[in-house]
Amino acid sequence: MRFIQKKITFGIIVGTRNIFNAQLASVGRTRLLSVLNELGFGYVIPDEDATPTGAIETRTDAKKCAALFKTNRDIIDGVIIALPNFGDELGIVQTLQMAHLDVPVLVQADNDEIEKVDVKSRRDAFCGKLSVCNNLYQYNIPFTDTTEHTCDIDSELFAGDIRYFAAVCRVVRGLRNARIGAFGTRPAAFQTVRYSEKILQASGITVVPIDLSEIIARALAMDQAALAVKEKLAMIKDYGTIPSDINTECVLRQAKLSVVLDDLMEENELDASAIQCWESVENNYGCATCLSMSMMGERGRPSACETDVTGAVSMYTLLLAGGNVPALLDWNNNYGNQKDKCVCTHCSNYPRSFAGSEIEISKLDVLGTVLDREKCFGAIKGKVAPGPMTFFRISTDDTKGWIKSYLGEGQFTDDPFGMDGGIAVCQVRRLRGLLGFMCQNGFEHHVGMVRGHCARVVDEAVSKYMKWNLYYHNGGNHE
Repeated sequence: MRFIQKKITFGIIVGTRNIFNAQLASVGRTRLLSVLNELGFGYVIPDEDATPTGAIETRTDAKKCAALFKTNRDIIDGVIIALPNFGDELGIVQTLQMAHLDVPVLVQADNDEIEKVDVKSRRDAFCGKLSVCNNLYQYNIPFTDTTEHTCDIDSELFAGDIRYFAAVCRVVRGLRNARIGAFGTRPAAFQTVRYSEKILQASGITVVPIDLSEIIARALAMDQAALAVKEKLAMIKDYGTIPSDINTECVLRQAKLSVVLDDLMEENELDASAIQCWESVENNYGCATCLSMSMMGERGRPSACETDVTGAVSMYTLLLAGGNVPALLDWNNNYGNQKDKCVCTHCSNYPRSFAGSEIEISKLDVLGTVLDREKCFGAIKGKVAPGPMTFFRISTDDTKGWIKSYLGEGQFTDDPFGMDGGIAVCQVRRLRGLLGFMCQNGFEHHVGMVRGHCARVVDEAVSKYMKWNLYYHNGGNHE
């Protein structure tokens, strides 16, 4: 399943310089808009007759473009700077300075053709890009580079760069406006998941606490004949295999809980959630939360166990970056003597498409040893199918006053492992080094994972634009 975000919209700055052929900028503008239309992206750009050349060169041009960007601030996710010729560095940087958008910026420069370097045909964008980037650096405006220093606007290479940049913009926009539900307090036994709301808020991430008693009271008061409950029951029965020995009352309780959680997500405009899933719900309401969390995750609303709010943010970041539904896992077991393999597990709340294979909806195994098993229905059981994966984790370091994180890629393997619950056998190159880094830097045992490789996008978004402290395992190190 792919998670569909709103259409990404770019602010467009086409540069030109008076000693170069302005017709190159005009043609470049037309080609760029054609490419964006073909790729399905929106854009905001001054009308072609708004400036003498249809591009941005003078301060007057910059003021017009900045005013347009300000008017469309709420829909602009990023800015693309295109240099069909050398471009005027001041016009470009002043546009960004006056617009105050604070969004990601992509800088593209056109190729010269060897046989077209006469005065009317030469571009010199190769050189102009250095000047523009120098000014962006001076003005402390972070930017994203293209794969090659120069490229053709209508090339597949640049199309790939635009798609990549759109994903970066999606992550930055999503995180800076994220609303995370904290459903209940953290379990007393899980001090590891403590976090700072204030540090998260400094990055634009709002935590919305909702008392668990309110959730339970609403679920208990819900009429089992309500249409929403009946629809949720049907969805649960289609979602996975339920063993025949499961009491129908357990499934009904889960359906009511799911409806309440769905309602709270909508009422509070939440993007993700973290739920107190350890003992309180089971003892005071009579079922686990895993299935409800799994089904929310399957619809693009990630949900983390044990009120792990920063775990929920980690999952949401992966969803924004890769488009696939993520899960929260424990770094849990060694895999024999194979140093680059380990087993990641949870009880679990894995979304169905994250598992990628048939799932069973049954009872919690570990908690079921100490609680009444009739109160433990709702666990998702199954083995995660093999394939590429990306892992990511953020944590608020309260003593240092910042957000720290780690990131990397690996594989889910098809190696057998005879443990109950949700099982993912993982292979990560230089795993021991990663684990050592996590231990020495006080990271939690929980980690967000998603199917597919999207670490480059996460790296660009969180280290360059969110300015979080990031360790990129096997891919770089941003301190």
